[in-house]
Amino acid sequence: MSQSVIAKRYAVALFEAAQEKQQTVSVQSDLKELQKVFAAEKQFDELLVSPKFSPEQKKELMGQLFNGANQLVLNTLYVLIDAGRIGEIDNLIEDFLELANEASGVAEAKVYSTRLLSNEESSAISTAFAHKVGKQSLHIQNVIDPSLIGGIRLQIGNQIYDSSISAKLARLERQLIN
Repeated sequence: MSQSVIAKRYAVALFEAAQEKQQTVSVQSDLKELQKVFAAEKQFDELLVSPKFSPEQKKELMGQLFNGANQLVLNTLYVLIDAGRIGEIDNLIEDFLELANEASGVAEAKVYSTRLLSNEESSAISTAFAHKVGKQSLHIQNVIDPSLIGGIRLQIGNQIYDSSISAKLARLERQLIN
């Protein structure tokens, strides 16, 4: 969860509206795409908080760029622009995704490996570790890290499961030194 109380309130309102209209999955998907856009284009974020453009111009730009997005997402963007809170969009997305994952029993996980994992491997990791953290499944993001030498490192929230060869070698080195 983000530390922003404001973003949390907007995220809860959007989540409740999405649940009411049974559009949580669609909204979640659109927010993930929006998050990618804001991460890739920092100038876009700066443009939206700039006082050089009126709220109407900003809303028109958002409407043109995201015209295929879910209407709940667009309306939320418009409300944020009107309230002068568009800078909270990253926190809002983070909070919404966490609420949606919590409601569906899913946790976000990063799996660090030396190569890209197959779908079967990702599924097996999800099945094996989801129950350890009290979830039904894991949404896995695979990160390639050649320094592991072999094996995997799994991060779910603030928990880390490390079965990489580099970690085993480091433990062996500590044991030999002591």
